[in-house]
Amino acid sequence: MTSADLIEKIVQVLIGLAVFAAVVGLVMFLVDRAPKKRRDVVQLIAFLAPAVLLLGAGLVWPALRTTGLAFTSRSGAFVGFENFAWIFTQEDALITVRNTIIWVVLVPLLSTIVGLAYAVFIDKSRGEKYFKALVFMPMAISFVGASIIWRFVYEYRQADDPQIGLLNAIVTAFGAEPVRWLQEPPVNTFLLIIVMIWIQTGFAMVVLSASIKGIPTEQIEAAQLDGTNAWQRFRNVTLPGIRGSLVVVVTTISIATLKVFDIVRTMTAGNYDTSVIANEMVTQAFRAGEPGRGSALAVVLFILVLPIVIYNIRILRQQREIR
Repeated sequence: MTSADLIEKIVQVLIGLAVFAAVVGLVMFLVDRAPKKRRDVVQLIAFLAPAVLLLGAGLVWPALRTTGLAFTSRSGAFVGFENFAWIFTQEDALITVRNTIIWVVLVPLLSTIVGLAYAVFIDKSRGEKYFKALVFMPMAISFVGASIIWRFVYEYRQADDPQIGLLNAIVTAFGAEPVRWLQEPPVNTFLLIIVMIWIQTGFAMVVLSASIKGIPTEQIEAAQLDGTNAWQRFRNVTLPGIRGSLVVVVTTISIATLKVFDIVRTMTAGNYDTSVIANEMVTQAFRAGEPGRGSALAVVLFILVLPIVIYNIRILRQQREIR
């Protein structure tokens, strides 16, 4: 493209923007002179229309298209539920589903427990903000960056070579042989899960710590006057007071875990029985040339996320009604 063509394109874009601005200005001028009821309706439509169009083009239509593809073969022929049957009958696909279930059970549970324990123990302690910053720092790292860091921890070298992986350095220090940690199922799946827990614990800690600080001090003091110990105060005062935040933390981490892709892709590429639904969805759709299977996995992932979202909405609605 020559410079003259580039200038012509820029001029065309500017003219288009000017025409668009003029049309919008004319519409707003006419709306402003319309009767109040009609003006309110037109203004409501004008403000909602861009968002509705963007949601339709970027969310609704792709979701409908993906659902349709889930019932087709590689050639585009309708095959019914054959792709879904493949997910729940083939050994590799069943391993993928099993791994996803393990992820979504362990990551939210352990991240929330560790984050809550940390928030309780360092609450109002000296240097609290520094301790929190240390735990929250992994949240500032991308999943790919965290995966690369932990790959060094699990790195394997031949027994005669110096071990740069922390885990194998410890193993060889005790006289044992180095282990190919990321190639040993099912241990490798749990080692990948540790990376996600390391990242999400900071999120759980910050949210729960803020919620704990929101509990009225009168309740804590009343419980102390009643002669309760620390565990009783935690169980009967702290936990009920942060129930809403616990629900938000668990559901948010659960949804993030169901969609986890970066960690698995970066560390093992889904090999050695470590694949999860999000990773297998991309593999089937773009590498194996099976868009139908990839779409079916996407639909299954959506179905798994949906109950968590609905439960979260119901809990928040109940809390709003109580207030």
